[in-house]
Amino acid sequence: MNFPLYIAKRYIRSKSSQNAVNIINAVTFVVIVIGSAALFIVLSGFSGLKSFSLSFSNTSDPDLKAVPLTGKTFSLNLTQRTALNELEGIASYSRELEERVYLTHQQKSRIAYLKGVDENYTRTTGIDSSLFVGSWDLSAQQAVSGITIANLLNLSVQDYRSPLIILAPKPGKGSLSPQGFGDKPYNQLSLVLSGVYQLEENLDKKYVFADLPLVQALLERDSSQISGVNFKLIPEADESALRARLSEILGPAVQLKNRRELNQTLYRMLNTENVATYLIFTLVLIIALFNVVGAIIMMILDKQQHSRTLYSLGLTVKDLRRIYFVQGVLVTSAGGLIGLLIGSLLIGSQLLFGWLKITPSLAYPVEYRLTNVLLVLLTIVVLGLIASRIASNRIDKKLLSWNA
Repeated sequence: MNFPLYIAKRYIRSKSSQNAVNIINAVTFVVIVIGSAALFIVLSGFSGLKSFSLSFSNTSDPDLKAVPLTGKTFSLNLTQRTALNELEGIASYSRELEERVYLTHQQKSRIAYLKGVDENYTRTTGIDSSLFVGSWDLSAQQAVSGITIANLLNLSVQDYRSPLIILAPKPGKGSLSPQGFGDKPYNQLSLVLSGVYQLEENLDKKYVFADLPLVQALLERDSSQISGVNFKLIPEADESALRARLSEILGPAVQLKNRRELNQTLYRMLNTENVATYLIFTLVLIIALFNVVGAIIMMILDKQQHSRTLYSLGLTVKDLRRIYFVQGVLVTSAGGLIGLLIGSLLIGSQLLFGWLKITPSLAYPVEYRLTNVLLVLLTIVVLGLIASRIASNRIDKKLLSWNA
């Protein structure tokens, strides 16, 4: 049997004759348990928040989107559309045309984006699942707006007596002043809301959806002019191969972006927050593991006579150091495992019962991930190894001398 491991286990199980040493050891163990549990709970909470935040982009954004490399629009002709229809790996695709416009209703106004979409838009994205009231019907000059826009402009669903007025500048260059009697520098469109969606604050105040041909007419664009093509891929599709094939069909003036590339800022922010939180709690653990160093040194001093006896029996300084090193590693590893168990029970109860609420109807999002378990274990073990090594190096020949 490994002799240092055997002695280390004996030291862990046995109580010291000094009550202060027992208290220090108990406090050290509890601190490790609490620290590892806290780190796991916070990482699980941020994993849940990340998934919760990204769920909004999963609803509103497609798997793949074609956007113009320069400018606002590009042309998609009939030949290209036929090629897209015959392309394997694509479940559906939809065209869109987006432009910033001026909204007005009952002497209230707001600048937002008008997005014209075709009949395949709801099959390509899951935006219709976010409807708060009404239905997704863009026919007969109807539209769907975000709930923030509807509230700010006092809009109601199916209010034909008081439609939403949309003003869009006419394309071209020149003066904005009227060129003739009754001539206006903008085009005007009246829309009636068929529904209101509620997805996420920034999106709720940004978009009004309308029928694509209607928006193309308002902006004086022909039927081939669009600002983007949304693609929904089949589950087993090879994205890299499809991107290459789509680039051939759409030409060099168009670039393709997946959902992550469309939300680079959001992904970067979430990843930065996750790393920052991990580093902060790791710093807390580092401070907590100073207790391990102190506890091991106290144990060394308490067992000084035992160490001298073992040294006299033939153990080397290296063997004695290994005893206390193994003891520190065992204590920190056991504390980390118990902390992980407690954290797992708390996260599991939140997933099952949702006892912690953000709102009365929304439980705080958490997510149990094996990567978080491994990360906490690795952090505890590495920090435990370092703390144990620092403390065990306190043993030297001077300490073991009977004349010391």
